[in-house]
Amino acid sequence: MPSGNDALHFDTVSFLSDYGLDDEFAGVVRSVVMGHAPGVVVIDVTHGIPAHDVRAGSLALARSAPYLCPGVVLAVVDPGVGGERRGVAVEVGGGQSVLVGPDNGLLAPAVAMVGGADRAVSLTDVGYHLDSPGTTFDGRDVFAPVAAHLCNGVDLAELGEVLDPGLLVPGVVPVCVQESDGLHAEVLWIDTFGNVQLNVDPADLPGDRVQVRIGDRVRTAQLVTAFDQVPPGGLGLLVDSAGLVSLVVARASAAGELGISAGTAVVIADLDGTETGAAIPVSLGRSRAG
Repeated sequence: MPSGNDALHFDTVSFLSDYGLDDEFAGVVRSVVMGHAPGVVVIDVTHGIPAHDVRAGSLALARSAPYLCPGVVLAVVDPGVGGERRGVAVEVGGGQSVLVGPDNGLLAPAVAMVGGADRAVSLTDVGYHLDSPGTTFDGRDVFAPVAAHLCNGVDLAELGEVLDPGLLVPGVVPVCVQESDGLHAEVLWIDTFGNVQLNVDPADLPGDRVQVRIGDRVRTAQLVTAFDQVPPGGLGLLVDSAGLVSLVVARASAAGELGISAGTAVVIADLDGTETGAAIPVSLGRSRAG
């Protein structure tokens, strides 16, 4: 084993999971990685993904991917653990990074965000895994030791059977659709502050002042560039840090005020109800270069 950072091929592992912090799961995975690759730095991206919510995990990973340090990305949201789903390692960026985790749609949006896969393998070589008394903790027994071996310089091809990257299970990211009554969108994510991210690119908005319909409720919203520009009792549309449109209120939870959650349908229309033309399907993380 290497004795320090100088011997490591990758010196950083970015770790995302739905393990939470109440149990020992995240800490054990970190210890397995650091025990097999001494000197590696493990960055906790988040362990607050809702249990079993692969879509939420994939969106969080895709939002994070462009900003993560080069190295290994270890992602575990794995309701199919112990079943037929594959464990995979996916190389991206000409070898700058490798994503490790279950092949259940969790990794695919992040892979797409950073330009697609160079190589991929199914993690079938058990010589790079831990001996395990069960099949329910692949984060500890498969993905963590594989991440460590990659940090130590083991080549991707040694870890298992080569896969066609095009056969990886795709993630499911809904697109907004323009219909006669407005732009039909969906809540992708609600952050810890209650800001409501929609699957809407700013270019798809019909104007700076719009009607927002959530079920039978109708609100007027104004496009703003800062939270404090939203008037008291008002609703704002703000381009968030991922370049998508979010529903916001000033210094409070928009989700709480609106009574909505991830997956809620939202219709956005111009205030006089005229049709605005065809929308461009949203692509998560679309380039914002002007």
